[in-house]
Amino acid sequence: MAISKRKFTLEFRVDAAHRVIDSGRSIREVAQDLSLEPSTLSRWVRDERRRAEAIDTATGLPLETAERNELNRLRREIAELQKDNAFWEKRQRTLLKPHQSGEILFDGCGVR
Repeated sequence: MAISKRKFTLEFRVDAAHRVIDSGRSIREVAQDLSLEPSTLSRWVRDERRRAEAIDTATGLPLETAERNELNRLRREIAELQKDNAFWEKRQRTLLKPHQSGEILFDGCGVR
């Protein structure tokens, strides 16, 4: 005999998640009240918190999937550029150190 999987509406999932988020009650306690598995409710709470974080603060509207993807791409790009800048700043400091003879080395060539 196969066990049928229960399906819940989005409205129910969001409402159940907010019972945990807004009340401060534990996931286990709310799950027991709603006859749910704690792991299921935990996933709904996590998803709702992510959705709340994804709301655009300027407009108050949720970010579209394309906007969220672009935001993540831009964050990765910024992190890479910051690493590149740190590398080049460190390299420049080492290239402009005075040489033992008193010359300033610039790009491997002595400047007199």
